[in-house]
Amino acid sequence: MSFQVDLLKPIYDFLACRTPQAWVDAACQNIPLLLQDHANCEKKAAGTAMNLMFRYGAHTELQVKLAQLVREEMLHYEQVIEIMRQRGQVWEAVSASRYALGLRKHIRTHEPAALVDVLIVGAFVEARSCERFAALAPYVDEELAKFYRYLLKSESRHFEDYLTLARTLVADSERISIDERIALFRDVERELIESTDNEIRFHSGVPLLN
Repeated sequence: MSFQVDLLKPIYDFLACRTPQAWVDAACQNIPLLLQDHANCEKKAAGTAMNLMFRYGAHTELQVKLAQLVREEMLHYEQVIEIMRQRGQVWEAVSASRYALGLRKHIRTHEPAALVDVLIVGAFVEARSCERFAALAPYVDEELAKFYRYLLKSESRHFEDYLTLARTLVADSERISIDERIALFRDVERELIESTDNEIRFHSGVPLLN
């Protein structure tokens, strides 16, 4: 569909790689696990945005954008939970993947650099989520395919919102440093996606499953 191509181009341009087919194949064999982890990811995304709102209350534009994001992420969390309920899938505890931690360990500790890096990480998480919705849609059942296409349309702008917020926090003279940080996290993110992984999660790397 042309609208999907238009939505995906900025995401593909932003990310350094596409999802490996081996991940798609493994994910399609583990849909219940993927749904559970997807629900966790939506809830964590809302929680992260809410924490930023409390921590950085002086940034008005950040407050407005993140409040919108919290509402959307919680709606999507509820929708994933409803899909699980309709399929008779009970909630189970699932460990987090190495993906977010692998990105966050590169976040600087001084301000405003720390906030800039957190927002850049948020941009990559959101962009990869949308890229994976698109990667999965042709291979899953029609109910899930419709849902993933809806999420792609709904969330495709989130990564750009995060980047815009990051750029508004620094002076024009420092913009080049933000581009350098984006480049750094792009390389880290690519490595996490393309390297082998011992588990299958929504943001995991190439699975090594028994």
